[in-house]
Amino acid sequence: MSDLFWLSKAGMNELTHLHFADADASYEDARYAVFGVPYDGTTSFRPGARFGPRAIREASFNFESYEPSTGIDLYEVPFTDLGDLAVSKVPEDLVDQVADVAGEIGGDGKVPVMLGGEHTATIGAVRAVQPDVYVVCDAHLDLRDELDGTPYSHGCVTRRVLDLGVDDVVIIGARSGDREQFEVAEERTRLYTADAVRERGIAGVLGEVLAHIGDKKVYLSIDADAIDCCLTPGLGTPEPFGMTPLDIREVVRTLAPHAVGFDYVEVAPFDSGQTAAVAAQMVREFIARHRVAER
Repeated sequence: MSDLFWLSKAGMNELTHLHFADADASYEDARYAVFGVPYDGTTSFRPGARFGPRAIREASFNFESYEPSTGIDLYEVPFTDLGDLAVSKVPEDLVDQVADVAGEIGGDGKVPVMLGGEHTATIGAVRAVQPDVYVVCDAHLDLRDELDGTPYSHGCVTRRVLDLGVDDVVIIGARSGDREQFEVAEERTRLYTADAVRERGIAGVLGEVLAHIGDKKVYLSIDADAIDCCLTPGLGTPEPFGMTPLDIREVVRTLAPHAVGFDYVEVAPFDSGQTAAVAAQMVREFIARHRVAER
């Protein structure tokens, strides 16, 4: 793994001396490669998501390595933490950086697991792994063609994914967007709003999603603001009346076996640690569930 873009090497951050708990494998031996993208350059409300990767790593040390729901001990799973990207301030360049790193990880037969940082980074990861289906949990549709002068804003992520040729897009938990974005969502995506999740139950929604994706390769992206901001308030663009952490856990548990890449983004740690704790646990759940499926 090239170290051209990194603030850290071999899983040890040179600025914080911190890595994701239990990520003790070498890159060569790892099946999963965690990396952070400390970027919030296009944030449109409250900046702070650049501190998300560090907060997620700090929270990860709170948990036992054993995952009782799977019988997996993460200490025995070969995964590594590459540290944080030395991010460009230009969003287009950031996307290229992430694409290069995620592409190298995938090309080496490993699964990229990205910690954010704002959602813009996801464009690069999706470009690199080229999934058949993009599944995103997000309060916002992110279907703008441009926001604040750039098509690579955090508010344009799902639109750019469609432009990459990933025509099969599933949005879960959305409750914010202008009229045009909702029209695009109805025409070009499978949309399950937060209200639909509450009315139908997450199990019903995921049953339909599973039937739809079949054996296709999935990229799974979790924007922290998919969860109701009253439950996890460490967010740059908070929205009430959203999903619950348990809903998100079911999404991760259900779709991890189908995923070729995963990210948990938009953690802006203004709170007492709730948002980062959920993120850290979802990374652990993803790795454990993916590992079980490969046995």
